[in-house]
Amino acid sequence: MKNTYILTITYDGTDYCGWQLQQNSKNSIQGLIQNALEIILKEKVFVIGASRTDAGVHALDQKAHFKSDKELDLKKIVCSLNGLLPKDIRIISLEKKEPSFHARYAAKSKTYHYFLNTAHYQSPFDNRYSFHFFEKFDFQLLLEGAKYFIGTHDFTSFSNDHLKGAAAIKPIKTIFQLNIKETSKNRILFEFKGDGFLYKMVRNIVGTLLDISTKK
Repeated sequence: MKNTYILTITYDGTDYCGWQLQQNSKNSIQGLIQNALEIILKEKVFVIGASRTDAGVHALDQKAHFKSDKELDLKKIVCSLNGLLPKDIRIISLEKKEPSFHARYAAKSKTYHYFLNTAHYQSPFDNRYSFHFFEKFDFQLLLEGAKYFIGTHDFTSFSNDHLKGAAAIKPIKTIFQLNIKETSKNRILFEFKGDGFLYKMVRNIVGTLLDISTKK
């Protein structure tokens, strides 16, 4: 029986097509990690993520698992992976799990952070990690509007492509929490916690809430 291992990964997704392997792109997080593992282990490996991130989306604590015929030196493999991977992708840890473990099915919830920068100008050191929004808006309307998204709903209308992927198969998702708070001057955090998100669902919800907050 093959051994099962879980990776904890962090990455800046700016320069990538997203987590998932895609036919028209070799620039996926999943693909780069798989290739690095295959170089190190000298065997075919398939990495399965707990969640998929879209192009330009970052991860602080992504989980993924893979199986191997080998008994691995965990610390050594982490060092080797980080030596092969680009500097904007890093393996935080590697652990051995029970053979039946599956990163996607074991996930109980997923948290998505979306940052808003409301300053008159956006710092060049911040433009990869926040959306610049400098219109006048009503913060209370943001909070009121957020309440309508909490719970179990059909989110088809908030997916960019409702005929493909999860939106076509399972568009009903549950948002457990949607917290909106100012984390510092001119910086607002939208914190979504749910059982999963459709393609660009969070971005579209934030956009709708901003329309509400500006009374559009």
